Amino acid sequence: MCRGASPPISLKRRMLGARGEYIPRLSTRHRHHHSVVPTRRASTTPAYEEGTRLRNNPEANRLEECRRNGVPWKKWGPYLSERQWGTVREDYSHDGDAWNYFTHDQARSRAYRWGEDGLAGISDDQQTLCFALALWNGRDPILKERLFGLTNSEGNHGEDVKEYYFYLDNTPTHSYMKYLYKYPQSAFPYGRLVETNGRRTRTDYEYELLDTGVFDSDRYFDVFVEYAKNNPEDILIQISVCNRGPEPARIHILPTLWFRNTWTESPGALKPTLEEVSAKSGVRTVAARHESLGEVFLYCEGDVPLLFTENETNNQRIFGTPNDSPYVKDGINNYLVSRNHDTLNPLQRGTKVSAHYDLTVGAGKTATVWLRMSDLPPSAIGEPFGSQFAGVVQTRRQDADDFYRVITPKGVSQDSASVMRQALAGMLWTKQYFGLDVEKWLQEHGADAIRPNAQPLRNREWFHMVSHHILSMPDKWEYPWYAAWDLAFHAIALSTVDIDFAKEQLDLLLQNSFLHPTGQIPAYEWNFSDVNPPVHAWATIFLYQTEQAVHGAGDLEFLKRSFRKLMLNFSWWVNRKDRLGQNVFEGGFLGLDNIGVFDRSAPLPGGGHLEQADGTAWVSLFCQNMFEIAIELAANDPSYVDMAMKFVDHFLWIARGINRVGSQGMWDEEDGFYYDVLRLPDGTATRLKVRSVVGLLPLCATTIIEPWQRERVPEAVTDLLAHLKRRPDLLQSIHPTGPGHYGVAGRGIAALVNPDRLRRILSRMLDENEFLSPYGIRALSRYHAEHPYVLKAGGKQYSVKYLPAESDSGMFGGNSNWRGPIWMPVNALLIRALLSFYLYYGDNFRIECPTGSGNFMNLFEVAREIANRLTKIFLPDFEGRRPVYGATQKFQTDPLWKDYVLFYEYFHGDNGAGLGASHQTGWTGIIAKLIEVFGRLDAEQLLATGKKLAVANGKAPEELHSDVARPVR
Repeated sequence: MCRGASPPISLKRRMLGARGEYIPRLSTRHRHHHSVVPTRRASTTPAYEEGTRLRNNPEANRLEECRRNGVPWKKWGPYLSERQWGTVREDYSHDGDAWNYFTHDQARSRAYRWGEDGLAGISDDQQTLCFALALWNGRDPILKERLFGLTNSEGNHGEDVKEYYFYLDNTPTHSYMKYLYKYPQSAFPYGRLVETNGRRTRTDYEYELLDTGVFDSDRYFDVFVEYAKNNPEDILIQISVCNRGPEPARIHILPTLWFRNTWTESPGALKPTLEEVSAKSGVRTVAARHESLGEVFLYCEGDVPLLFTENETNNQRIFGTPNDSPYVKDGINNYLVSRNHDTLNPLQRGTKVSAHYDLTVGAGKTATVWLRMSDLPPSAIGEPFGSQFAGVVQTRRQDADDFYRVITPKGVSQDSASVMRQALAGMLWTKQYFGLDVEKWLQEHGADAIRPNAQPLRNREWFHMVSHHILSMPDKWEYPWYAAWDLAFHAIALSTVDIDFAKEQLDLLLQNSFLHPTGQIPAYEWNFSDVNPPVHAWATIFLYQTEQAVHGAGDLEFLKRSFRKLMLNFSWWVNRKDRLGQNVFEGGFLGLDNIGVFDRSAPLPGGGHLEQADGTAWVSLFCQNMFEIAIELAANDPSYVDMAMKFVDHFLWIARGINRVGSQGMWDEEDGFYYDVLRLPDGTATRLKVRSVVGLLPLCATTIIEPWQRERVPEAVTDLLAHLKRRPDLLQSIHPTGPGHYGVAGRGIAALVNPDRLRRILSRMLDENEFLSPYGIRALSRYHAEHPYVLKAGGKQYSVKYLPAESDSGMFGGNSNWRGPIWMPVNALLIRALLSFYLYYGDNFRIECPTGSGNFMNLFEVAREIANRLTKIFLPDFEGRRPVYGATQKFQTDPLWKDYVLFYEYFHGDNGAGLGASHQTGWTGIIAKLIEVFGRLDAEQLLATGKKLAVANGKAPEELHSDVARPVR
């Protein structure tokens, strides 16, 4: 049942081919089709060498089996949410108060409608059947079945998970996964966390779980959960419980299997079943039967009790109405904690079951529990816990090591490699099933989505939207719903380990069941109609060229279907967000929450509207990306040449709009910076002179045009030159381009800023008294610490001050802050811009970095410097302390804590400490891509990138550097 040492090895293999690969029983539901159109093979490039190394790796082979043969290695994965309660999906209130309609306290007793959550859990890709861990230390008032945290109104900085858990490892097929949860041995201080944080203000520190003292004297358990797939339908589960305390301690381990409740709200639906079936001595077995999933068996090592109940709401507790059955969702909790023996089904059947392991673990000792979830019945599986069980787990660990060894650049330090691996593990653990049928959801609210003058209701205009998909989440507790622009950055990071899943993520938001008929991409569930920056085209061309470089083939079908849908989205931006047709754009908060003087998504004080420097820069980058996609497609279909020319036109007119000179333009010649412009109803205009990333983002609208790209669409080049001849004024502000202005290796450039403006903006960005922190680029200049920006409008006074840590206001929930901290996605885009400018200038453009230091760098060196500063957030310094953990001594000094890295939402602008959501590996996971890129490339090798892509696109081979890897965009 449990052991303190590794068990012996003996496990029968099944359905294996000559090389040990799985030979599947395929169902059409799990086939994945990818139309990959090969380009001319550049077989001598190092990217191909890397591809060869990957193909010799077992995990890479599994990915290839998924891609080519539809083998369902990804059918089972970490798809449970970590918080389903408090979400919009589960909100059926009259006032839209999702947090208080369905609370953490109710979650143990109340069945969910649209998804499930759990601790260290997994499910199938339709979340039909779920498995997770429940724990009880004998002192808690409830079972630990899910993570606890404060709601938005309870936390002094908004919602906040109050637990310690870590995503230690994961592979892209989830053939191996490892998770750590730190569980106190004393009673969990639920009430104290709520009450103490409730007394604190926005200017106070948060009251954390460590502050309560429950981890004093190391009186806690480290609970490690490992999953190892013997094949896609046969999953070995190892739970290791380590007592870190000074004396023996008791713990109840309750591995739990249950069906998502799909029958209560669907009259006539067939109810699935769980029931105990006979098995061999020393093994308890549960058979799960479902009409579409088929049969799945959970084998539990040891003669342990099986506790059965139903995954149905305890109406008596929640609503005060009688239950249809005594067996309800919290039945196992009530049996164990309240000692109510009438809450379990004595017939050993139901829709929720836990195996009950009651263990006492010695001080410093480890107890291990084995389980196995398989489609093989007892008559076919043999000995489920035979001698090969431990061997399979160890083999999958080794497969994971081999996989990450291949994708990690050789020049990367051991510490950086560990950060890269944990970041990618977090990205893979943060996949989640996102189920929602908006029309059905509206009907269940009593709303008619189509009837005119129907009652106002959140997301009413998105009634077409249906999701039953696995999506990459920002953070499965704080943000257990996808966010549109986050997802693009997720795709960039995920491309390092699973290009197919990355493409699927971008594909999803452009499908008819997501994309609005108007062309708008849904933002996030709190308000699908909010506007996120249009970065999907950038992510699309990045993934396409990554696949070209690594596999020697670009997925043209992916590019074509993305382009068609992105055209709709581009038209939406042009028609909806350019209020006066002046080629300057709005968009509201655009993902930057409280960056503005006031809420940019709300009606402005005194009326009027904003012309946004960031919104306009985003659409300019969108143009450039669409131009790149069009010329790629034009190689196979000349009709796309016209589309390339269209985006040349758009870029020029947008450049004219953002670079309009004079007192009403966004560019401030005196300050050498871009600002938003507030236009009032009386015709007056005011620049909102806040030095923030809003003014840096025009740098990001920069794209290199390689000679082979010009050759592919000469008509577009001719059109551009004709424009510039007719309108020479356009050349006054955009970067010079065209004959006579080509850069290194004949490269052209499309950029909003000319060389003078580039230098002036960079001089501010690289000033340590303004934007350049020891840990990256701040979202707001430190200048505003002593010089707050103040504006009087509409009879009120508004101000913006540098705040390097948490927000001091409740704008956008108060749980994020763009007025000073460091945010990874914007830093990544600025690095991309610097690398693009370097591809054009080479060593011909140098600038002081930091400003005033006398140290001059080319722009590759500047990009690498910023990337190094970002990476330094997570690395131990010369004293062994990681800046990300600030002054939290447990994380800085304890050997059982200090090497587990958390990837926060954003970081302190001065000291690099992690802030906001603690598990937002989502876009913060892009640090893995930065470590990879700068681990592979030096400046000279980067300059060869365009040559390599030229070879991949069928141009004559040239001498390439031997170590060039993926393209940098």
